[in-house]
Amino acid sequence: MCYNASLPWVLSVHAEEAAFLWGQRYQALGEPHYTLQDLVDLDERIEAHVDGVRVAGPAGWAQVLEELTWHEPGEVFLASVLAFESGVTDRVERILDVGLGDPELARGVKSALGWLPWKTTSEHATRLTERSDSLGRSVGLRAFGLQRLDPGTLLAPALESPDPIVRVAALRTAGEVGRRDLVGPVLERSTSKDQAEMFWAGWAGVLLGDKEAARALFAVASRGDHPYRSRAADLLARSMPLERTLHWFRLLTETDGDRPLACVVARASGSPAVIPWLLEAMSEPELARAAGEAFSSITGADLAYLDLEAETPEGFEAGPTEDPADAAVGLDRDEDLPWPDGDRVAEWWAELRGRLNPESRYLTGHPLDPWACARVLVDGKQRDRAAAALELVLAAPGRPLMEIRARGRDQRRALAARP
Repeated sequence: MCYNASLPWVLSVHAEEAAFLWGQRYQALGEPHYTLQDLVDLDERIEAHVDGVRVAGPAGWAQVLEELTWHEPGEVFLASVLAFESGVTDRVERILDVGLGDPELARGVKSALGWLPWKTTSEHATRLTERSDSLGRSVGLRAFGLQRLDPGTLLAPALESPDPIVRVAALRTAGEVGRRDLVGPVLERSTSKDQAEMFWAGWAGVLLGDKEAARALFAVASRGDHPYRSRAADLLARSMPLERTLHWFRLLTETDGDRPLACVVARASGSPAVIPWLLEAMSEPELARAAGEAFSSITGADLAYLDLEAETPEGFEAGPTEDPADAAVGLDRDEDLPWPDGDRVAEWWAELRGRLNPESRYLTGHPLDPWACARVLVDGKQRDRAAAALELVLAAPGRPLMEIRARGRDQRRALAARP
């Protein structure tokens, strides 16, 4: 059966599916069960629907404009992709008028700038950095960061911008592309009263190899109400000597309100020394899944595959994540993690623990080294891939951070090109 690709109902389906799948992908980027292959598959589905609109020409563009009336970031992503690649000024300006009118919608614009080839988006990104509005400038800077390309002379002035949103974009981009020459200006922002700016200054400073930046991360991680607390603790625990990380971990386990963070630090430590506590934490519903994830990240145990799962505790209600840097903000971060059966996990661990050195660090069961990180980036799940990317930069400060949110095919090409 044949149909005309420009029929309104066909175009509507393509546009709606492209926007819906983009939203699914955006959430999947931080999910514990997604792999690089899963992203590749999802990307192919998105591109197929984008192409369904693209080949319809003017009728496709008209459909895109109709979809924009929903004012959702997925629709803005689709419209931005088609506008940027068209190079038609009127189309681009129309999309930017919508997409830069709200930070939520701007996610779709940024995503499109990261999705398309740099030869298509470079001019648009540069023009955005020259805009007078702070949101537009920040999106332009983030386009460079998402593509892991150095903005050159654009970064230093952006770090001095009067607009916090621009400074945050510059800080994050500086850390991602490895601008060690900007450590001084980055550290100047680490005492900011703006929560996001303080975190990203510490985050960038640590990745750029400056030990003083760890103070900002510790200050963030020490505040129970800070929206970036878990993310700060994760990077800080990875950057410190193992002995100090384990000392901090033990202190966190002694305070009820800090025990969830102890799971984060345990996972980041990569140390078998934390496993006895993790096994005990698996009996507490509020900690069980995070403890299971930490156990898996250290040992490489796939709880579902090894049949080490338990049933969801009756009456358990999870809370949402509050981290604004989390793609799944507002959702339960642990929702897709398996519930570990503590007794069976302990039995499995009893047979393995003699092979892991408690004084060493591990990632998915392998001694933490560049080889293990490269392996995880290829075959691991998204959260472990994020850990591997960070560990590679911590081992060689100033190298660009692997972008695990990029299009799957581009990630595979980048990984294949690595020495």
